Amino acid sequence: MFRAGHRADNLIVRINPNDGCVDRTVTPHDYNGPGRWSAEEIVRRYQAYAKRFHVSPVRNIEPDISRKGDQRWVYPVMYQIIDGIKDGDPACVQIGIEFIGEDQGFPFGAILKSNTARALRQFPGLTSGQMATIRARVVGMLLTGIVPREYREYSKLLRKIGIGDHWPRIVSATPRNHYAARAQAYFMRHCAPAEAKGT
Repeated sequence: MFRAGHRADNLIVRINPNDGCVDRTVTPHDYNGPGRWSAEEIVRRYQAYAKRFHVSPVRNIEPDISRKGDQRWVYPVMYQIIDGIKDGDPACVQIGIEFIGEDQGFPFGAILKSNTARALRQFPGLTSGQMATIRARVVGMLLTGIVPREYREYSKLLRKIGIGDHWPRIVSATPRNHYAARAQAYFMRHCAPAEAKGT
């Protein structure tokens, strides 16, 4: 017997609390990710980070939901996180850094990750630890040849914050594909430290 909100395959079965009969089924289309990237988990992490970073006022982060008949669409809550990064919310910034560090695919993933990296590039308050995380992620992707569409914005982000001590790894890398070779050329053209440019 199904209870209110119980999922049956891809259906949400709603029970009338008055007589216990099924009123209707709602077919959900959730464009958020699984696990820690579900809408609920992103909201939970945002609230935890907002408390840690003393964010005030705390943003009302929740997914946009559209309904039509027995259909329901739950849109990515990352859109609101990206808006928060643009507004300088440090809790959103932390989630954004975690998001571009994910390899798994997401609905609208290339757009969301590109927009996240673009917003991070405009944020002036990245900590040294956050910049180190971003550098390790972007250079690590280059070395493994994982250069998806959003990597263009990742490259610009790395150029903005600087490559730190990763220059030797970039120079010595053997590109595994055409996309990695193009990314390496971009870094060598735009991110070389002063001493390297003088050689």
